[in-house]
Amino acid sequence: MEIAVDVVIVGAGIAGLTTSLGLYRLGVESIVLEAWDSLRNTGFALTLWTNAWKALDAVGVGDSLRQQHFQIQGAIVVSSISGLATSETSFHAKGNHEIRCVRRKKLLEALAKELPSGTIRYSSKVVCIEESGFFKLVHLSDGTILKTKVLIGCDGVNSVVARWLGFKKPTFTGRSAIRDCTESIDSHGYGPKSMQFFESGVRFGCRPCDDKTLFWYITWVPSSQELQGNPATMKQFVFSKLEKLPTQLRAVIESTEPDGFISSRLTYRRPWELLWGNISKSNVCVAGDAFHPMTPDIGQGGGAALEDGVVLARCVAEALLKEPSEEAKEKGEEDKEQHERIEMGLNKYAKERRWRAFELITTSYFAGFVQQSEGKIMSFLREKFLASYLRGLLLKRADFNCGRLNFS
Repeated sequence: MEIAVDVVIVGAGIAGLTTSLGLYRLGVESIVLEAWDSLRNTGFALTLWTNAWKALDAVGVGDSLRQQHFQIQGAIVVSSISGLATSETSFHAKGNHEIRCVRRKKLLEALAKELPSGTIRYSSKVVCIEESGFFKLVHLSDGTILKTKVLIGCDGVNSVVARWLGFKKPTFTGRSAIRDCTESIDSHGYGPKSMQFFESGVRFGCRPCDDKTLFWYITWVPSSQELQGNPATMKQFVFSKLEKLPTQLRAVIESTEPDGFISSRLTYRRPWELLWGNISKSNVCVAGDAFHPMTPDIGQGGGAALEDGVVLARCVAEALLKEPSEEAKEKGEEDKEQHERIEMGLNKYAKERRWRAFELITTSYFAGFVQQSEGKIMSFLREKFLASYLRGLLLKRADFNCGRLNFS
């Protein structure tokens, strides 16, 4: 069965749903294909900085999410758990910044509920992509074929669309992470501040989502002997890495359900691949983690995906909504002219997002290297010089505006 659709988006994650909602706001319908049978909840929570909230406001869901999540006022950093050398930063003292830790599920639900019924098609796995004149044929595992004018890959780090464009698989950074959320019956009492701790190459962080929910994470450099075990084993492993963590924060980990202790490898796309790679080709492009997978060290993966969605929706809608010229009508070349406009629109998107993605991936990798490195010299440099430099760099990367949806 072949179905004609103007825009097919592969992946109902942050980038995919933002792009679809942006297009809908501009009067363009799309179909979002999700391989799972429901919205994915991997990652549990994510930090959204000022730039991300501007993107959420552009698609009209920022205020509803603000009402459900704390605004983080500052950060407490302990760069040596053993010595409890503490520094504290106020984000408001460094400008008008908005930072919140948002439950991924609530973010996806906020985006999805604004879309028309039937926009998201679940249990729809893409098996191959085929050329057909000015269109792409997207083959699904159930035998369905979608004939589309625009194909957008938002299907994560193992993207089928990115592979079709010629991108390699993301590279392992040499670090692993465990991330989860814990909820308390009463208020957790931590207030609206982010906390971060370092010890011997291990990094632990804890951020409030609201007055009852805390998001926590640990990253480390695994040895060859440290294989992923069952959740109970991983829980003990985490405690062994954080022996000198303050009791109050150990309680956060202790209250986490065992199935939350799942280790994941941190990967990224080498930034120079973005300089010569095909972010777009013909009427196909990528966004989100399919485009720029990055480490979580500056909390910009989700924000970058939101930015992608706004910019991409703007560029695609402009191409699709423009009326064909009289010359194209006379020659019967409306499809050809529109295809050329789509290609130009996707090239415009790629040009606008290439360097932004490059700097975010590079900054994130650098931040991870500085924060994760061991040794007395590196610890001294991090505490005395690099910590304050990194804080400024994070705020600088957050001081970005992807613009409004309208293109006129």
